Amino acid sequence: MRVYLDNCCFNRPFDDQSLLSIRLETEAKLGIQEKIKSGHLSLGWSYILDFENNANPFLEKRVEIQRWKEVADLFVDETAEILLKMNELTAIGLKPLDALHIACAVSLKCQYFLTVDKGVLKKAREFEEIEITNPVNFIIKWEAEQ
Repeated sequence: MRVYLDNCCFNRPFDDQSLLSIRLETEAKLGIQEKIKSGHLSLGWSYILDFENNANPFLEKRVEIQRWKEVADLFVDETAEILLKMNELTAIGLKPLDALHIACAVSLKCQYFLTVDKGVLKKAREFEEIEITNPVNFIIKWEAEQ
């Protein structure tokens, strides 16, 4: 099973952990990364992850997130198909960068798109090609199926 984590998800451990919901999302995200490292999950990576991560002003965060590109089993560059899918997704109200991430995940044939972005999660029911969820719900579902 291949998953795609958006930039918000990769950055969650660097956020202020004083809220329980953020700590839970962080722990779930770290658990997902362990499943990727152990080979239970595979990771998709895209040019838009590189683009957003390279814009991160914090070197430590940027370097740590970039290491995950080496762990990914598939990478996708921009294609006409991805841009077409992005346009479809922006037409239903997603921001262009969020739409690009989802379009890349679909192109990579990921089964899950993981995010902590509330705006994206509100639109999650509108997609047929990929399941969009947050890391906590993904872990709950994963553990129930094991």
